[in-house]
Amino acid sequence: MSEHTITVAGVAVDTRHWIGGERVASTQTFPDVSPIDGRTIGEISRGTATEAAAAVAAAKAAFPAWAATSRAERARILHAIADGVEKRIEELAIVETTDNGALLRSHRRGVMPRVAHNFRFFADWLQSLDHEDFDTRGHTNHVSWDPAGPCVLITPWNAPLMLATWKVAPALAAGDTVVLKPAEWSPLTASLLADIAAEAGLPAGVLNIVQGYGSEIGDALTSHPDVRRISFTGSVPTAKRIAASAAANLTPLSLELGGKSPLLVFADADLDLAVDLAVEQYDNAGQVCLAGTRLLVEEPVAEEFTRRFVEKASGLKQGDPRDEATDIGPNIHNLQLEKIDGFVQRAVADGARAVIGGHRRDGQYYAPTLLADVAQDSEIVQEEVFGPVLTLQTFTDEDEAVRLANGTRFGLAATVTTGDPERAQRVTAQLVAGTVWVNCFFVRDLQAPFGGSRLSGVGREGGTWSFDFYCDLKNTVTAPKGWKDHG
Repeated sequence: MSEHTITVAGVAVDTRHWIGGERVASTQTFPDVSPIDGRTIGEISRGTATEAAAAVAAAKAAFPAWAATSRAERARILHAIADGVEKRIEELAIVETTDNGALLRSHRRGVMPRVAHNFRFFADWLQSLDHEDFDTRGHTNHVSWDPAGPCVLITPWNAPLMLATWKVAPALAAGDTVVLKPAEWSPLTASLLADIAAEAGLPAGVLNIVQGYGSEIGDALTSHPDVRRISFTGSVPTAKRIAASAAANLTPLSLELGGKSPLLVFADADLDLAVDLAVEQYDNAGQVCLAGTRLLVEEPVAEEFTRRFVEKASGLKQGDPRDEATDIGPNIHNLQLEKIDGFVQRAVADGARAVIGGHRRDGQYYAPTLLADVAQDSEIVQEEVFGPVLTLQTFTDEDEAVRLANGTRFGLAATVTTGDPERAQRVTAQLVAGTVWVNCFFVRDLQAPFGGSRLSGVGREGGTWSFDFYCDLKNTVTAPKGWKDHG
């Protein structure tokens, strides 16, 4: 076993970069710490501008051949990668749980199968991707999707492999080459993806993976003149830095930046369903960009809703995410935990009331929290906490519900619970959000557009929208006459 290989729950993981089909070590490293117990899992190669330049160069060199590869062959390799993921679901699940603290049962049953599905979906969508030709005064218009070039994909720590492959799969399907920079707090499954892709026959340089800490490698990647697309999921401040870095080269961006989503409960809603959906917002210790963290409840049912919510939320088991019975695991990092607690303590000092929770637990665990008596313009209502913290506000009518729901700088998602389909239609038409769920939550289809409004992001990905972003669209107009006889 290499000195650069660590063992995580019996699974060997290489801690080096993957550049041009080879493992590349850096002279410096950074520690990767498990949120479960605070122990250092291993030392990860810490990339710099040198590794960034090498990865982009490898992607650029590999691009012409990969772009010229047929759709059918690209799709075959993507399906082979999916096969490799499915063979290693248990290994991927335990490594990711150790690395980022999300529930092992969720990784086994939902997240890792979804990783494989990401590759299969875009492989199949690629082969059906087409526009019908159309006529302009006898001239034929033909629209095609041309591969754009090397892409830089920067991904978050809350669902590392699933969100990475949500970007990697369509980029590869489109004929682009990729430099993936995973989050420094959860880098391990990206390394395993490199192994799986190589075993599936993906040519060297088509997928490159570089590890880094902070912005030291990210700036070098996003400002590189040979990069043709940048896709980022993360915070608004980081997105602004990336946008400024990309501006010099006018590199197209796709940005998914989280949110402060509302969950509306009308008096005619099924209260049991509404409570179930509300408690579900604690999933992944509240580290879900789409989470409906602002509970907006119509006044006539607010007291009963709160009673049922407290009863159900109090039954959640928080602890080791490897335990099948655990409902809520740890938060990713002590810095994130301090950030969460800071939000809560400032809110309480400002007059908020902790209905449940409101405090840290041993280790990197934060008690599921519901804060009431919060003002619309307060920090806790306006800013993304990214932890198991919800707020509760009441409203008197639809107009107030919509006003409160739209009353932040964000617009990623919204959830509406009501028993009236006409009300659902009226309200959803007025909500500022990239995705609205009615009487459900987190139902995601890869063929649907995904993204946010306002500070929740720029652009949409999913289905054809992904190919629109990762490709250069070309329209070829052909005259009806002018052909010479070659017979």
